[in-house]
Amino acid sequence: MTTSAELFERASRHIPGGVNSPVRAFKGMHRPPVFMERAQGAYLFDVEGNRYVDYIGSWGPMITGHADPDVLAAVRSRLDSGLSFGTPTEAETTMADLICEIIPSMEMVRMTSSGTEATMSAIRLARGYTGRDKIVKFEGNYHGHSDSLLVKAGSGALTHGEPSSPGVPAALAEHTVTLSYNDPDGVEACFEEIGDRIACIIVEPVSGNMNCIPPQPGFLETLRRVCNEHGSVLIFDEVMTGFRIALGGAQARYGVTPDLTCLGKIVGGGMPVGAFGGKREIMENISPLGPIYHAGTLSGNPLAMAAGVTLLNKLQVPGFHDALTQRVDTLCHGLKERADAAGVPMITQSSGGMFGIFFTSQSRVDNFAQATACNPEAFRSFFTAMLDHGVYLAPSAYEASFMSSAHTAEDIQLTLDAAEKAFATM
Repeated sequence: MTTSAELFERASRHIPGGVNSPVRAFKGMHRPPVFMERAQGAYLFDVEGNRYVDYIGSWGPMITGHADPDVLAAVRSRLDSGLSFGTPTEAETTMADLICEIIPSMEMVRMTSSGTEATMSAIRLARGYTGRDKIVKFEGNYHGHSDSLLVKAGSGALTHGEPSSPGVPAALAEHTVTLSYNDPDGVEACFEEIGDRIACIIVEPVSGNMNCIPPQPGFLETLRRVCNEHGSVLIFDEVMTGFRIALGGAQARYGVTPDLTCLGKIVGGGMPVGAFGGKREIMENISPLGPIYHAGTLSGNPLAMAAGVTLLNKLQVPGFHDALTQRVDTLCHGLKERADAAGVPMITQSSGGMFGIFFTSQSRVDNFAQATACNPEAFRSFFTAMLDHGVYLAPSAYEASFMSSAHTAEDIQLTLDAAEKAFATM
């Protein structure tokens, strides 16, 4: 039998770090990653035959479980017609109609091949539409790996941003202002000083890349107001939250309407896909209607559209998201009870189908500074013990976890039993 350790050693010969996306490397866990063979429902199965209750769900899109038979059937029905045409297809229009129906703020939508491409294109559109260069993002929010977004804060809130990765030009980073998430006063101060130069704000309305951090009351509302006052574009990065925390995403759950929205692989049923869209008056500036360029041979890929349309239709069953939220609440409440009983400082936070586990004595975590102040050693110990007991969590203390409709009461109980054993060793 081939082991994960052997596969990782082999992969490391020709793949940097042995993985094609850094979080898969288990670097912070001080162990080789687990190589998966297949997935079904709420479970992952590794190459050694072990089964895990999965709370990653391919980082969000597997909201009805892995290998959903309806989604797979939709892909199979298209497969014999070809993989990609590079031409328009009816499936793209069906998808666009469906997205715009579910998310009313998206009056027009353009498909992409990834969430990174969606956010990159939305920012270019906002800059072209406003004629401004500066953008505002928030510390701990991740919007893909395009140059404008791999920028960390300077020494003060309004100083020039600094590249957070080699290869990002300092001159480009100067156009990115990084503020603290959930700090409306900081946003107000920024716009008072340079609001007339800011093209857009881009934000995860629920942050899922410093674990799960929902917006504090008034934060998203402040973003909407300052953008209105200064003629800036408000972009919600709903790559994680879209269709997950509510059918209409975070904007439906929290009642704040952005100008542009970015979506990710959930609109492709888990296949490589993304989308961005919003107000018609802004979207009509995209080529070929307008001068702002965006293109992609695989944008609107017919297989991805077939999978996505099927999945999004399934999510419209009344009560689907309420049931998903209830599963998350049951799990989080049970985890907190068991941590308290074991004397382990830990809290959970959630929004709809997303949740996060923080090893901290703080009563809540609202921003990047608080998230990074949590105990990474405690998380590492917990993660390893949970993995050993058949529960697969995100291999990072700074990634959100996801529930699916395939998770049963028995799966949640198995998870809580594993957590009780894990806490007992900490």
